[in-house]
Amino acid sequence: MSATANPSHDAANELSKEDRLKQYLQEKAQDGEMYFKSKFIADEVDLSPKEIGALMVKLTDSATELTIEKWSYTSATTWRVAPAA
Repeated sequence: MSATANPSHDAANELSKEDRLKQYLQEKAQDGEMYFKSKFIADEVDLSPKEIGALMVKLTDSATELTIEKWSYTSATTWRVAPAA
C-alpha cells in the first residue's frame, strides 16, 4: 500500500495536534481576543476536550505569537487567547 493510497487525506490532518490547535487559535484570535471552553471547539479542531486542555498548557509556553491564559473555571476551564503584544 502506497502513501498516496488515501486521496481524501488532506493537509490539515498531516499537522500535529498541537500545530492544528495553534493554527486554529491564531485564525480565531487575529482580530482580537477570544474566550472558549475546550468542549465547544473540539469538533472544529478534531480533538477531544481533554486533548485540547493538555495542549493549551503546552501552547501557553511555546506559542510566542499568542497570549494564552486560563481565564476562569465554571464546569470547565475557560481559556483567553489573544495575539501577543
